Amino acid sequence: MSANTGRSEQRPGQNSGSRAAATAPGLSGGPHRPARLSRTHGWVPLTILIVNQLLAGVGVASGIAVGGVLARELTGAVTLAGLAQTASVLGAGLVAIPMARLATRVGRHWALASGYALAVLGAVFVLAAAASGILPLLFLGLGAFGAASAAGLQARFAATEVAAPGYEARSMSLVLWATTIGSVAGPNLSTIGAQVGTALGVEPLAGPFLFSAVAFAAASLLAALLLRTPPAGALAADAAEQGPAASAGDAGNPQQSAQPARPAVRTLAALRIAMRQPRAAVGVLSIVCSHTVMVGVMVMTPVSMHEHGLSLGLQSLVISIHIFGMYGASPLMGWMADRWGSERVIALAVALFTVAALIGITVPSDNMIAVPIALGLLGLGWSAGMIGGSAQLTQAVDREVRVPLQGATDAAMNLAAASSAALSGVILAWGGFPALNALALLVLVPLVLFALRARRVG
Repeated sequence: MSANTGRSEQRPGQNSGSRAAATAPGLSGGPHRPARLSRTHGWVPLTILIVNQLLAGVGVASGIAVGGVLARELTGAVTLAGLAQTASVLGAGLVAIPMARLATRVGRHWALASGYALAVLGAVFVLAAAASGILPLLFLGLGAFGAASAAGLQARFAATEVAAPGYEARSMSLVLWATTIGSVAGPNLSTIGAQVGTALGVEPLAGPFLFSAVAFAAASLLAALLLRTPPAGALAADAAEQGPAASAGDAGNPQQSAQPARPAVRTLAALRIAMRQPRAAVGVLSIVCSHTVMVGVMVMTPVSMHEHGLSLGLQSLVISIHIFGMYGASPLMGWMADRWGSERVIALAVALFTVAALIGITVPSDNMIAVPIALGLLGLGWSAGMIGGSAQLTQAVDREVRVPLQGATDAAMNLAAASSAALSGVILAWGGFPALNALALLVLVPLVLFALRARRVG
């Protein structure tokens, strides 16, 4: 195939002051009349994706909230407790590419269902490890547990495939927003989970993983039985760009209206193609850099606050503000990406990260006015970078490149975040919270350079 499989043109509605389409975000009608709801386009699959994300959010947050403490109890070593989060992040990175390939071959619904099913197995392994005290089984289970995070990330791309042209980012943002509910509800189930675990004769700290297993099982069944999406990588905008002939078929059946796609390229080939296309490269770097910066600073903020004598309650408050910034504002970020263009949202992400880092460099980490502001801005920066970058990555390349590139980017994002989490402790011990934030600014440099290059190319 030709190496020139990227796209330099912009999607309908980007960088314009007018609406991209007259349809609602999830509808698949033309620009002047909304189409009927279908099983593969519109509010039906989008609602299923949102409910799925809510269930997955509860499952992930329930387990992660106690995963590190459980590792500490089983090992007796504080140093190994941090490996709990690292194992989950690595697990998410390792399964991202296989899940993308599965989506290409058999559909998004089977890929998502498989990811959540693997997470159920991970929760069972964690419960078995808690009962037996077998440490390798614990980390194996936490790694498989990370498949739920990978499935949740892939769901944002599925949301773009059920959306009308010009509404891709908004549909994506609604799916991410559902994570807010799960992230808030999940940790609050920890106490109840511990009580249930005690009643069933399970280690109390492993009890919340019972809720995780149930939530993931429900999400897996929902995706397998009810969710139907267009072929992975197919956007309604693809058919719209082909002209009236391409959309003359059944408006609710994209398999009939869209032209057959060329075979998907390999993962490394997709990355090479993306890095040769300025807009696609910026999308990839926006996702990877945003997640790396966010994880590196976020995981060490409670540690730094603890060293300054601040209470666990204050630490939890700051992290809650941060999580709300990550997900609560995602609909706004999606609207901005569709209305003003993904490039401007990515630029906003860089600005938010920069302000947050400057606060972290100049203000002591026991300042309970500045630190919550900085972590809130950090969360907003992640939201802008993730949504802006995901929208630009999806729009900048052709269909046969899209899904392999999405999987490769999510894998790189999670592996980079795992490295960032491991390195951040060393940086904090060496130079404190200011050094950690200074490193975050350095991580943004490649994104800024590629964005300037893309701007020059036009």
